[in-house]
Amino acid sequence: MKLLSTSNAKIVKGEKLGYMTAGLHLAPYTLSGKNVCSHASKGCAFACLNTSGMGIFKNVQAARIAKTQFFWDNKEAFLLQLEKELTSFIKKCAKKNMIPAIRLNLTSDLPWENYGIMEKFPNVQFYDYSKVPNRFINKVLPANYHLTFSRSESNEETAKLISNMGHNVAVVFANELPQTYWGKPVVNGDETDLRFLDGKGSIVGLSMKGKAKHDETGFVVRA
Repeated sequence: MKLLSTSNAKIVKGEKLGYMTAGLHLAPYTLSGKNVCSHASKGCAFACLNTSGMGIFKNVQAARIAKTQFFWDNKEAFLLQLEKELTSFIKKCAKKNMIPAIRLNLTSDLPWENYGIMEKFPNVQFYDYSKVPNRFINKVLPANYHLTFSRSESNEETAKLISNMGHNVAVVFANELPQTYWGKPVVNGDETDLRFLDGKGSIVGLSMKGKAKHDETGFVVRA
């Protein structure tokens, strides 16, 4: 069972900037029987992009559930395989003269900084989105791990606090992206997935996609 993917429609956009991204798709929220998105809101769970793209196929969903169960059942073996696949991917990037980037939470929100992965690849950029406040407020992350906080209908005040601390915050908008939000510059997060290239203190504007177009919780900002 292969863990990493390089074919996600969003992450391949970085290739035009010289980056190749490998990502990990797990079964989000409690789909596998284990919760890998501890701070998912109702709107987030509803709008999740898990079923977009290749995610519409049953075999893809089954594979994501199997990988998630593998992680919970045997973390040591999972992490060993992940390390081997990352090593192989980095070599592949070198052969193609591309810069490797890694996103391990494509459809999850796990604290990968707790597993020593980034330290084993100190020259490789890792990045993710997260809704877990203490990953921004009370933690010192590895130098090669960039996190963007994700705003939802249930964490607005926390998102503002984290934004005011200088962290980047992702916001899903219903209409054309504004130039500023909360007094901060808005960058277009749909152009690439390479969040570590965004200016510090930015609002990452994302357009609503898939089920998010029918959101009624406030997860999508419609003002």
